[in-house]
Amino acid sequence: MNIENQFTELYNTYAPKVYKLCLGYASGVDEIAKEWQQETFIKVWKHRNSFKGDASISTWIYRIAINTCLGDLRKSKRKFQPINESILTTPIDSNSKTSTDKDIQKMYSCIDQLTKNNKTLILLELEEIPQATIAETTGISHGALRTRLSRIRKALLKCITNGK
Repeated sequence: MNIENQFTELYNTYAPKVYKLCLGYASGVDEIAKEWQQETFIKVWKHRNSFKGDASISTWIYRIAINTCLGDLRKSKRKFQPINESILTTPIDSNSKTSTDKDIQKMYSCIDQLTKNNKTLILLELEEIPQATIAETTGISHGALRTRLSRIRKALLKCITNGK
């Protein structure tokens, strides 16, 4: 298999999760998430020879995605609205979809209130990335990760329930 086919396979495997991770940092703004996803894979391509295999490839890619999102947020000092207004103005066909969209926006709003580190942890967790990979990506122990995720989930539940 040539290098381009390997990269295509890598992209097809990880792009959806990287997109969702970026979407969380972009507070649900699709355009920004796609931009960060693309930038992530450009960096993966450019630096593919520097990957030493010390960690899994998924850990390396998620770390690049996180750094891309945080770097752009710092550089541009982008501020996102906690609620994506474009989603709220989109015509809705059914009541259940309205409820789901509102719940998702409320969840993003609550995630936006977390610290950068906690936001990273919960976004990776929401993408069903194995906790061992999250621990490796973020550089914290697995036990500490489980404790922090439990606290984050409780804080999010409280925020979603009480609106704070």
